[in-house]
Amino acid sequence: MTACSEEHEELAYNVFAKACPSRGTLEHVTGRWGALTLGALHEGSLRFNELRRRVDGVSEKMLSQTLHALERDGLVHREAQPTNPPRVDYELTPLGREIAGRLLALIESVEGSMDEVLAARGRYDEARGAR
Repeated sequence: MTACSEEHEELAYNVFAKACPSRGTLEHVTGRWGALTLGALHEGSLRFNELRRRVDGVSEKMLSQTLHALERDGLVHREAQPTNPPRVDYELTPLGREIAGRLLALIESVEGSMDEVLAARGRYDEARGAR
């Protein structure tokens, strides 16, 4: 393995280095649609339209792009069944399950803190005269 940054030779990969490939994967995982897609697939295998319904608000195009990126990174497995009409199932790989589990812990923390977040937003907006 080679370091992505001269400053951090002890690390094989350094997401803070612009050219490091780990940065792209982090963007795929933590972007809005990537995080929600991984979280939804943590519950089990889903077909494309089931996944699209589960991840409310994602367009067909964005979900397709997200799935391709996550599949390329080895986090999602796509299995096409030779049926008519074709059936395509998506599920997490072992690495995808590990990462999704960590993401779900963050999601649960955010959801559990929303009363505090909303109160802070209210104070912020009030102090700045926002509506």
